[in-house]
Amino acid sequence: MTTHPWPADERPRERLLAHGPDSLSDAELLAIFLRTGTAGMPVMDLARHLIDAFGGLRGLMTASQRQFCDVRGLGTAKYAQVQAAMEMAQRVMDEPLRQGDPLRSPADTRRFLCSRLGTYPHEVFAGLFLDNRHRVIQYRELFRGTIDGAAVYPREVVRQALEYNAAAVIFAHNHPSGVAEPSQADIALTGRLKEALGLVDIRVLDHMVIGHGDVISLAERGLM
Repeated sequence: MTTHPWPADERPRERLLAHGPDSLSDAELLAIFLRTGTAGMPVMDLARHLIDAFGGLRGLMTASQRQFCDVRGLGTAKYAQVQAAMEMAQRVMDEPLRQGDPLRSPADTRRFLCSRLGTYPHEVFAGLFLDNRHRVIQYRELFRGTIDGAAVYPREVVRQALEYNAAAVIFAHNHPSGVAEPSQADIALTGRLKEALGLVDIRVLDHMVIGHGDVISLAERGLM
């Protein structure tokens, strides 16, 4: 099945080429990606149905293989396409912060951390380990938890930082709820980590909380 026989300037692909991807809705972008519909459901109808079923593009793109393939009209081939697209986007976002590169700007750091942590359905606590010139040594996801939180152990964080011979570290974790506002527990944890790492002369530059498309810096808020 192909798209509805609409005028050319109303078809998603033609509109994208004429006006750019920003001019398309989520459903129209998804229709271009899917390419075809299913029996009795044209591709635009299928795209709208999927957006509704998964609660938006984020839910669709981060669904498990079982959740994805359980939907009529989808299958392992399209799931593989989604995963490949996600990985390509991830690698593009990672490019500004490759190993050995200096941190160019806070914006690059935010984009990198948001791309890494912003889609997890559970909480993940990560560290970006840096040398004394603020060049990237290693990004490491240190602890994983549930939708409500992750247990973080300062002793293990110190061990990892010493293993990488880091001079500084930026911490980050996501809030699966999508709300990036730091909690009192986040602020208290940052203080404990800063104190523990300070004993071995490793600086904590920031702790960023990742929501859905939003990042809040504790350093910028004066909470460190």
